[in-house]
Amino acid sequence: MNKINWQKTGHVKEPGRYMLTFGWLTVTADDLAVWELYPDASFTLVEIATEPDVPDEYRLGTFELTPNVVLDHP
Repeated sequence: MNKINWQKTGHVKEPGRYMLTFGWLTVTADDLAVWELYPDASFTLVEIATEPDVPDEYRLGTFELTPNVVLDHP
């Protein structure tokens, strides 16, 4: 898995660190602000180096908007 959308996170509502099926995901307030404006946006997962025998850890990288999204938001 190299991309994730808000739906796949269970629509998290607060910044924090979440255990998902693929490992830990850290979501920031800025990430949530993107999803609040563009709920269908997909982020690239960026793996954070971890110790051996520790679950994988990720943060959100760049995001893509679906083709039908209009960027002129009021």
